[in-house]
Amino acid sequence: MKLLVVGASGFVGGFLMEAFGADAVGTYANRPRPGLLPLDLRDHSAVRRLIRELQPRWILLPAAQPHVDWCEDHEAESRAVNVTGVLALAEEARAVAARVLFFSTDYVFDGAAGPYHEEATPSPLNVYGRQKLAAEHGVLEAGRENIVVRVCGVYGCEEPPKNFVMTLLRRLRAGEAVRVPNDQWGTPTYVRDIARAVQRLVESGASGVWHVAGPDFLPRHEFAFRICRHFGLDCSLIVPTPTHALGQRAPRPLGAGLVAERIGQLGVHLRGVEEGLEAVREELVLRSAAG
Repeated sequence: MKLLVVGASGFVGGFLMEAFGADAVGTYANRPRPGLLPLDLRDHSAVRRLIRELQPRWILLPAAQPHVDWCEDHEAESRAVNVTGVLALAEEARAVAARVLFFSTDYVFDGAAGPYHEEATPSPLNVYGRQKLAAEHGVLEAGRENIVVRVCGVYGCEEPPKNFVMTLLRRLRAGEAVRVPNDQWGTPTYVRDIARAVQRLVESGASGVWHVAGPDFLPRHEFAFRICRHFGLDCSLIVPTPTHALGQRAPRPLGAGLVAERIGQLGVHLRGVEEGLEAVREELVLRSAAG
């Protein structure tokens, strides 16, 4: 079975490549990696050529312009990747009878009544959320067997450190005070659990919308305190701060997060915060020992 991972140089994409091994061919847009092929989602001719050359059975699509505030100020540029590029890829996938698994977000919801089940009605507050929702619709319209996987608060080992856990660890270890929103809720999700869930979805022949998220629904500042305590760092450096004082350009869905009970029916175990943080700690120890 051949899979194409579009965005394999990114955080989630790298773990998908690891999970699927020799079955996967990956692409990068801006960060070259050994063994990956260059692909810009905005170059529709290049997308067409690659898909028709590889003839994959599945296309996994974690690639995106994910910077929420940047998207708010650069709607046309971000739409070229997050919507237009995704829809063009979905059409090319249909032409070769490939199935698409597209990654979306809890930001398709307004955060008024989270955490959300798959059946909840989306109502995005910001440009990024609206773009992801438009892409969801396009992917599902392009093929009834396609899949949308919504995720939330993805964390895990990453170099350079960009996700919330790794960034917080770096700053706390440097002795920096860190302002963390005390009114944004979510369901933090360990990245390796996402990769495993995708494997099960591909194996099972599933379709439609699926939520993949950790079981713990908590405010961001509480997650920060748990990280701090788990790694034995100075919790006084964490400064709980209301969102309105953070100067974030795009509005946030304050009570978002996802309910992922359905994926559990496929035998996927989604780790809670403490179990996930311990997995991160153990992996960091192993990486340090390996040099």
